[in-house]
Amino acid sequence: MDNIIVLGLPIVEWIGYTASLIVLISLSLSSLVNLRIYNLIGAAIFSFYGFYIGALPVGIMNMAICLFNIYYLRLLLFKKEKFDFFETHDNDPLLLNFLKYYKRDISKFIPEFELQPTKDTFILIALRDMNVAGIFIGTKPNNGTSEVILDYVTPEYRDNKTGKFLFKNFKDGCLQKNIHQLTCSSSTPGHIKYLNRNGFSKDANNNYILTFK
Repeated sequence: MDNIIVLGLPIVEWIGYTASLIVLISLSLSSLVNLRIYNLIGAAIFSFYGFYIGALPVGIMNMAICLFNIYYLRLLLFKKEKFDFFETHDNDPLLLNFLKYYKRDISKFIPEFELQPTKDTFILIALRDMNVAGIFIGTKPNNGTSEVILDYVTPEYRDNKTGKFLFKNFKDGCLQKNIHQLTCSSSTPGHIKYLNRNGFSKDANNNYILTFK
């Protein structure tokens, strides 16, 4: 492998640079699950690199990091968590402080969002192990359809579990409110990806639709 030269460097050095880059990327991720996954991949490559060049401390240390990442990934992915949600109103201090704190992050996904006090919406606060994990704001039903004004999950809980919980477990609540369909418009790639993951489909008018059957 040392004899293979790419852009003037032995390929084994590129392996080391690649491992460094992946570890660096992992430290920039807000999702704990994604952070652990990327860090595991980077540490595994680093471990191979260390053993290959004969740097045993590098190889052994990164092998240990791999084991730690696997252990914590298992906890994150398979531990039992308690999900719940409750309905609130648009002047709830908890809601207002939450939206103020996460305003900049919300604007990355829904730049046009601004909470307008009105009686024509309903608001849900999602809890995950009794921590506020997300906010859902929708319009009251019109012919069985509600427009999603805000569906936001905090960065630390952005592993798709919270969104899936909201859409699956508040279905009965929506049906009780005579809501049979959710509609949402979006132009940001991150938000569109989130909608697709949670079962929304795009209609002819470029709106995203989720129908409760």
